[in-house]
Amino acid sequence: MNAATRRARAAPLPLRRLAWWLSGWWRIVAFGATISAMALSPASYARAQRRAIARHMVLDTAPVLPWFVLLSALISLVIARLVVVTALSYGLTQYALEMLVRVLVIELIPLTAALFVAVRCTIPHGAEVAVLRQRGVLRAQRAGGVDPLRREVLPRAVAGLFAVALLAVVAGVVALLLAYLATYGFTTWALAGYTRTVGRVFDPVTAVVFQLKTLLFALVVVLVPLGSALHDDTRSRVSAEVRGLVRLFALLLLIEAASLVGNYV
Repeated sequence: MNAATRRARAAPLPLRRLAWWLSGWWRIVAFGATISAMALSPASYARAQRRAIARHMVLDTAPVLPWFVLLSALISLVIARLVVVTALSYGLTQYALEMLVRVLVIELIPLTAALFVAVRCTIPHGAEVAVLRQRGVLRAQRAGGVDPLRREVLPRAVAGLFAVALLAVVAGVVALLLAYLATYGFTTWALAGYTRTVGRVFDPVTAVVFQLKTLLFALVVVLVPLGSALHDDTRSRVSAEVRGLVRLFALLLLIEAASLVGNYV
């Protein structure tokens, strides 16, 4: 046992827990930086690697896209109808459409898409990577001269990012269409005014905040489950999946709070 280990074990319990908590977050940050560098490197997209990434993108997106679009359309239609009816009863019809665009497209859909992808794709991917780690597959690949991050983790990470972006874009378009139909019905006479309202909502600041929020949501739901599966202590009483969920929801709440400050303060 070296001196650093003896000092760590001799520290008070609250300090040890704080150091363990900080080290876990630091490993997630370091893992995110490594995966981001790999994703931006052309060397990561050789022919075999491209096939693996494309396969994961299709498997992660195609099965969930119809269900997510259907679910988001139903929720959007219900919320749009409630907002329009309430606005009519209070004589605030001119604010109903802007409220719908802000609530559905800017606030609700990116968060829902990120949570949907986390539950259906990235958290199961983290469990798969944890199993590969426990069985020694990653260690064997590293010993054989193969980078396990590039082989096993990068395709899952890129597929998760793509899934969040695609689901958010498609569901946003569907929500905009349903908001128009709920407000004006099946007519085209209000299309010009509707376009101006949407453009007024998506001013430069709001558009930048919306894009950054969606990107950060995608990074969080991808990096936290995979990073927890790779680096958390599997002998701990608290499983890597539970720790990953706590980190995931904490970061999503922080990002959502920061976006609300950026949009409305």
